[in-house]
Amino acid sequence: METYQTRIIAEKSELDSKREKLAEFTRTEMFRSLSEQETKLLVRQAVFMELYSDTLAERIALFHD
Repeated sequence: METYQTRIIAEKSELDSKREKLAEFTRTEMFRSLSEQETKLLVRQAVFMELYSDTLAERIALFHD
């Protein structure tokens, strides 16, 4: 496996961990206490993180082609 491939796999793993932590946070009382603007931004961030993770997954799938 190439060095860049290892880095992409690690990047996706770290990103997925952060996505899960954000998802957990959105289920907390603290999240519900945030302003509407801040909650909208965090939800948008979660969407972008999911798209980014999906893109990395597609790149990783190409490693075996």
